[in-house]
Amino acid sequence: MPRWLNLANCITLLRLVLVPFVIGAILDGRNLRALELFALAAVTDVLDGAAARHLRLATQTGAYLDPIVDKCLLSGVFLALAAVHSVPWWFVVVVFGRDLYIMVAAGIMMAMTRVRKFPPSVWGKASTFVQICAAVVWMAKDVLARVSLAGLAAFMLWVSTAFTVWSGIHYTWRGIQILRAD
Repeated sequence: MPRWLNLANCITLLRLVLVPFVIGAILDGRNLRALELFALAAVTDVLDGAAARHLRLATQTGAYLDPIVDKCLLSGVFLALAAVHSVPWWFVVVVFGRDLYIMVAAGIMMAMTRVRKFPPSVWGKASTFVQICAAVVWMAKDVLARVSLAGLAAFMLWVSTAFTVWSGIHYTWRGIQILRAD
């Protein structure tokens, strides 16, 4: 069995398998099912990291795969929520825009320098966590149809926007630091 095919990476792959089911549930208006599946996917995000660290199963494949799967899940969820008019499209543009910006910048740096490693920053991880929280609140609002959750959902949207933009700025700063050192 290949070294990369371990418990931690299998948990990450389970999260990837869940992505179309979460999106499909949102688009079909099965809000409770979407929330349940998303919660399961969020738990796998915690479990794969714990398995990688505590069982010493960290691999280069997992280091690449985990953030890609996170982006697939979160971008897909926010895209689906916007498609059903739950979250505003401008928020989807912010999330996709930052991710696209980071991918293009990393590609340019790889083409122009010897840099090949782009570890996640604390702000990138915080942004992912806040986006997960925002998605949970927005889906819970749709499930419970509570006015109190609408206010919390709007607040989380702005918090998530701030973290997303700030993490993009932080990645830019780190990229500049890397270029200066190279």
